[in-house]
Amino acid sequence: MSSVSSTGNSVLDKINGTTATASDKTTEASDRFLKLLVTQMQNQDPLNPMDNAQVTSQMAQISTVTGIEKLNTTMGGVTDGFSQMQVLQGASLVGHQVLIEGNKLVAGTVKADDGTSSTVAAGAFDLSGSAATVNIDVINAAGKVVDTISQGSQPAGLHSFQWTVPSTMSSEGLTFKVSAKNGSTNVGNTALMNDQVDAISNSNGTLNLELRNSGTTAYSKIKVVV
Repeated sequence: MSSVSSTGNSVLDKINGTTATASDKTTEASDRFLKLLVTQMQNQDPLNPMDNAQVTSQMAQISTVTGIEKLNTTMGGVTDGFSQMQVLQGASLVGHQVLIEGNKLVAGTVKADDGTSSTVAAGAFDLSGSAATVNIDVINAAGKVVDTISQGSQPAGLHSFQWTVPSTMSSEGLTFKVSAKNGSTNVGNTALMNDQVDAISNSNGTLNLELRNSGTTAYSKIKVVV
């Protein structure tokens, strides 16, 4: 709890710090303007004094300019603070499983209670609407359908599945394709693949995740944290 509070304070301090800096710059600009205005008034031609409307216009201009400068600086601080919070959020994902868009089946070894091991491939999909029938084709590296998994009827939303890889088959290069229908009408779906976050990186202000199977992936591409 203390680390979260400290982080939040540091971000707020950064924003407040830039705001204070903007305030100082604004004060300096206003002081310079007022000094120039007073000097101009002191040296004006008595027979041709400055117009009140002109003075008012100049003061309005300096107020507008310094106000925009202060706003821009403050927004810069907010942006920097948001970037810091995003990096911290990304760092918390290291070691976690996530789902990203893709149709690759990621396989791993699973041990049963009796001590036997098997290779299990996992995937997921997101249905845009409910479907009366959902079938998943498992495709090998050569592009051949090696099995079809029947999921029956499924509601809209996220669904996951597993498939046991036969001992005579390689788990490398396995992909899947989802077919969802209501009668003869296709139901939209998005294939999702499992992956693990190994590290994070920041490139030109864009937070990236280093995924074990997919490599460098933008943080925004993460659909679900498992």
